[in-house]
Amino acid sequence: MSPTSSHLRDIPIETILIHRHGRHSPLARARLGIDLMADASNRIAPRGLELWQAGYDTVAVRPGDGAALEAAGWDGKMAMDSQSLAADPYVVLSALAVDSAHLKLGTSVTNPYTRHPAVTAAAMVSLQALSRGRAVLGIGRGDSSLAYLGRAPLSVEAFERCLSALQSYLRGEAVPFEALDWSGAGAPSLETIELGRAPEAAQLRWIPEDLPKVPLDVAATGPRVIAAAARRAERVTLGVGAAPERVAWAVDIARKARADSSIGAQVIVMPHPDPERARRFAAGLTASLARFSTLNGRTVGPASPAEFEVFENLRAHYDMNQHGRAPEGVLTADFVDRFAVVGTPDHCVDRLARLVELGITRFVICGPLGWTDPAEEQISRDLLTAEVLPALRKTVAP
Repeated sequence: MSPTSSHLRDIPIETILIHRHGRHSPLARARLGIDLMADASNRIAPRGLELWQAGYDTVAVRPGDGAALEAAGWDGKMAMDSQSLAADPYVVLSALAVDSAHLKLGTSVTNPYTRHPAVTAAAMVSLQALSRGRAVLGIGRGDSSLAYLGRAPLSVEAFERCLSALQSYLRGEAVPFEALDWSGAGAPSLETIELGRAPEAAQLRWIPEDLPKVPLDVAATGPRVIAAAARRAERVTLGVGAAPERVAWAVDIARKARADSSIGAQVIVMPHPDPERARRFAAGLTASLARFSTLNGRTVGPASPAEFEVFENLRAHYDMNQHGRAPEGVLTADFVDRFAVVGTPDHCVDRLARLVELGITRFVICGPLGWTDPAEEQISRDLLTAEVLPALRKTVAP
């Protein structure tokens, strides 16, 4: 008797491919080891430190924005995928693609629920073709995009299966329907209608043969997601803050899962001559990013007793209806100083350079949003691009 679809969803994709195509078929051989073994030739090679601007676009970009980002010294631009809080990332990134020459373009981050992974892969491959090889698919387990649909993040196990399927889609391989449990749309099974012959797998059949594969970049905070990301993706972007011991802890987990992991970090950077103002600018983003370390009922990563208390209070008091805003009375100055990078430009450069020494090769930088004091935050934004970014490149140059 054939296994049911629900049973097949618990079987690794590799096993299903071997059963259908044979152990020695090219498709099965490519999937027997770590996913990245098949993608080694497509991995983005390190070419110095990469500096990406995080994305919080509430409206579509304007003409000239892509060229302006390049002129400001950014290597890449991320676009947030959260339908209730930001403009559609693929519209934003496509506009930037035609308005820039070298700017890398990525989602920060999408998820496997609001779009089927095959649909996400198709959008990213389209962007890869439009941008002539500058696309990066950034993905996580889901946060505000799912919360505003009444859903929680995917389990780590389901997420890793989605990563594996995504890599197959991005390579143009077929993924059997039963290998991936996705019920976001609530549509009934294809088996409920009569067809002479029905498809059995999802596949992007139109990918040009000479188009480089889109690299997968996983946003990760907890140890299981960090390890899964290192196993399955070309890139891991850590979301553990900027405290050196927390970053070192996360880098160690990724390296143990795969020694040659390409590791980046999402960090909050607020340069300003007045450290107190910098802390105030950073508070909302600090609360938003720090709570990822405590989402599942316990705080992950190294933390002092005082920091542990802040993490626990964030879990209890963070208001998703005010996403990106710090709950009153929870954050301390010491916590913001360690989790974020705040202060004079020289101080910010020193903090970031220390993280590069720990193995970080890419920063996704969350800068001022203009929510507290737009004029003063513009000073911070200008210092970031005019002083911090060039000085950091010079400091860590080989």
